[in-house]
Amino acid sequence: MSDSYQIPAKTRIGHIHLKVSDLEQSLDFYCRLLGFNLITTYGDQAAFISAGGYHHHIGLNTWQSLGAPPAPKRSTGLFHTAILYPARKDLAEILQRLINEGYPLSGASDHGVSEALYLDDPDQNGVELYWDRPEDEWPKNEDGSLNMFTKALDLQDLLAELK
Repeated sequence: MSDSYQIPAKTRIGHIHLKVSDLEQSLDFYCRLLGFNLITTYGDQAAFISAGGYHHHIGLNTWQSLGAPPAPKRSTGLFHTAILYPARKDLAEILQRLINEGYPLSGASDHGVSEALYLDDPDQNGVELYWDRPEDEWPKNEDGSLNMFTKALDLQDLLAELK
């Protein structure tokens, strides 16, 4: 690539918009289970939800996907949506909620820079729930580059945050 443009460092991903097969089922997952707030709906075909009153972090719609099956796992498209929690205790609280609800995890990893829980929404879209360790705790290689890894997350240690 010859262009030296760099996106501004403070740029953030503001929201995602998902095609879903059943709006009510998706709202049950994202609002009732994960705790997002419903901000507004567009009839019975779309909804916008957020954390903390933002106009929306997640858009859900059935405009082209009402009743459709999940996308095949071995195809291009969204791998997962990552939802960043402010603190480790917050991640522990959602883990306990998932356990209480009997909602299955598809994985749980320690990446050195973060700890993450993985699950699928009702349309089999991957969802990562995670928190970032403070930047001064991120593992580094001798040359100063990040040394990210994937190790099993100790769920009992995470749940100990609730005591």
